Amino acid sequence: MAVMTDARAKDFLRTIVDEDLAAGRHQHIATRFPPEPNGYLHIGHAKAICVDFGIARDYGGTCNLRYDDTNPTKEEVEYVESIERDVRWLGFTPDRVLYASDYFEEMYRLAEGLIARGLAYVDESTDDEIKALRGSLTEPGRPSRWRDQPADLHLARFREMRAGGLPDGACVLRAKIDLTASNMKMRDPLLYRIRHAHHHRTGDAWCIYPMYDYAHPLSDALEGISHSICTLEFENNRELYDWVIAATGVAPRADLIGGRAPAATPPRQYEFARLVLEYTMMSKRKLLKLVQDGVVAGWDDPRMPTLAGMRRRGFTPEAIRGFCDLVGVAKNNSTVDVGKLEYAVRDDLNARAPRLLGVLRPLAVTLTNVDAASLVSGPLFPEDIDPTGARGRRELPLDRALVIEADDFAEAPPAGWKRLAPGRVVRLRHAGCVRCDEVIKDAAGAVIELRCTLLPEPVTEKVAGVIHWVSASRGVRCEVRLYDRLFAVQKPDAAEDVTTVLNPKSLEIVTTAIVEPAVVARAKAPIQLERIGYFIADEVDSRPDALVLNRVITLRDSWAAAAAEAAPVVAKKSARSATRPDKKSGREYRDEARRRDEVLAARHAAAVDALGADAADLLHGDRATSDFADAAIAAAPAQAKALARWLVNEVPRALGDDELAASALTPAALAALVGLCEAGTITAAVGKELLAELATQGGDPVALVDARGLRQVAATDDLAPIIAAVLAANPAKVAEYRGGKAGLLGFFVGQVMKASGGKANPASVNQLVAAALSAG
Repeated sequence: MAVMTDARAKDFLRTIVDEDLAAGRHQHIATRFPPEPNGYLHIGHAKAICVDFGIARDYGGTCNLRYDDTNPTKEEVEYVESIERDVRWLGFTPDRVLYASDYFEEMYRLAEGLIARGLAYVDESTDDEIKALRGSLTEPGRPSRWRDQPADLHLARFREMRAGGLPDGACVLRAKIDLTASNMKMRDPLLYRIRHAHHHRTGDAWCIYPMYDYAHPLSDALEGISHSICTLEFENNRELYDWVIAATGVAPRADLIGGRAPAATPPRQYEFARLVLEYTMMSKRKLLKLVQDGVVAGWDDPRMPTLAGMRRRGFTPEAIRGFCDLVGVAKNNSTVDVGKLEYAVRDDLNARAPRLLGVLRPLAVTLTNVDAASLVSGPLFPEDIDPTGARGRRELPLDRALVIEADDFAEAPPAGWKRLAPGRVVRLRHAGCVRCDEVIKDAAGAVIELRCTLLPEPVTEKVAGVIHWVSASRGVRCEVRLYDRLFAVQKPDAAEDVTTVLNPKSLEIVTTAIVEPAVVARAKAPIQLERIGYFIADEVDSRPDALVLNRVITLRDSWAAAAAEAAPVVAKKSARSATRPDKKSGREYRDEARRRDEVLAARHAAAVDALGADAADLLHGDRATSDFADAAIAAAPAQAKALARWLVNEVPRALGDDELAASALTPAALAALVGLCEAGTITAAVGKELLAELATQGGDPVALVDARGLRQVAATDDLAPIIAAVLAANPAKVAEYRGGKAGLLGFFVGQVMKASGGKANPASVNQLVAAALSAG
């Protein structure tokens, strides 16, 4: 077989393959992808899949999907099915789908052979005794009292283990190698253990199960694998891998190698660096906890780093494969910038996603000189991607009543404003130019409508910019889910409590969105809503009559921009300034302000005991914040501590870069909003959404809650029908829960919360769902 000539795709593993082929060690390249079915595959597995299947593809070889199903206590059919689905979705077709359990009988016979030749023994020491007798890196191991007993006794005991009469932990089968070996893996490693657990394929036929270090090399050898590719954490296992194959004398099975002659060289293990990605958790144990605790909506939650989650979010297999090619195959571990994954996704979607129009937070626009409904035409792709226009166009309804993004209008625009303002002209994307003639406000002073004139072409007035729009009557209302990174820190795996590193802004649900009609049919594949981001219809929740769009990714890397803005600007110091003290801290500035302002100092002193030192310092460090806090607490003194928490934690998030004094939020409105949350009238999530609106548009939170039906649902009579409907819609999962899969409680709670529009009381839902499931 010819070696590869494509230098672009060459890495150290492919160089090894080239050398093996050139030396005649192998005539056929055979690899395998061996996942353990104890969870869903994540982005780290995608790299391994691309390596294993990619090498087989590049050399005209074969690659098996082989499940390492040797631990029945953690494995489920759900995981088995999801793994094969993900591998095929990623673009690879296994030559065979196999299981380590296919070889349990052969592995057992080979183990008996090891015992008969004095190369394995049954050890009845406890786990702690075995660990102590292994020694350490500086001390050799010591033999247990069972090690040197006659082989026939060990063989009889091993058969007792298989027969099922011994309890879990009574004894183990160990290889008899070298207790003084410098490689701790070679100090009589475990080969078999007793596990009285039901296996998803073999049922209760076995109560002893091989360890990974025994099953893995035997499976490779039986399948005629040429190159067994693992990640670097298995480097020390390589010596044991070779020992197991040599000691057992295992040979390829003719039915598994497709009639080829067995290779003269047994399988060899090679290691490469696993994928470590910033802001991404790879621990299946911790990801499982997020699922079980209901922190996410399931393994396929679009925020999860699982392939199922990425598929549902709208990542394409081409983008993920492109990312894996981008990061390459390395010998040393390193952390990859998550921006590379996001770049690969944007780069892929830029070429494939048609451009359509949608408005997330609509502001009404009336074209006062337009009476008749009409249509305008717009290309699906920009000229740089589709210069000939061959990829098509679509028609957009243009009516008297339109909507634009609320933040595309400013009544008092700042310098350099490129959007709509009173008296200004902007171009509607794919349509004509409009001038804002009149601003309509509600009783509270919030802007609710713009009255504009559609200008005839050619337009002689200065055009400020181009904005997107949608017909108010012929547009399609939908729910939009704005997904972002699930974790707020670069290394979330380092946190034992995963809830401490979650990004509170990983999901924002917008229920006010309106999109052009073409979105309904085209959003089954990724689309771009111009100026907003890339989106796709949710494959689980979206319906033709109730469209739900998931944001795949933003148009630009907002995290990098935020980091650049937050980074301190370090100015060079002159010889004189180098001797001056550094800039004061925020606390020092606030202390100085209190020294200069007696009222501020008095308020701070009074607040220390009532609110705590930290809250008092932050709320009474400048006069504007202090005045606001004082007025809010005066409006609702019984909830002073709650108001302080919101002012310190939530209000700054809602304001962003804006100043509190310049926002539309009033002390009375904040006091009313916090009162609604503290009383349980609305959920905290609803409260935070309303806070963001109050900060930009103002208003009465009580009136908003009543007008939009946002009051929290906690009564059993109100929640019971919702819970019953969710259980009725998921009979299979109900059966799994009642069969012992208690972790599904979080799934049902999440579904009920979703069905209630986020208005249900989480504690009540949790209690009532558990009771309903138990009642069956």
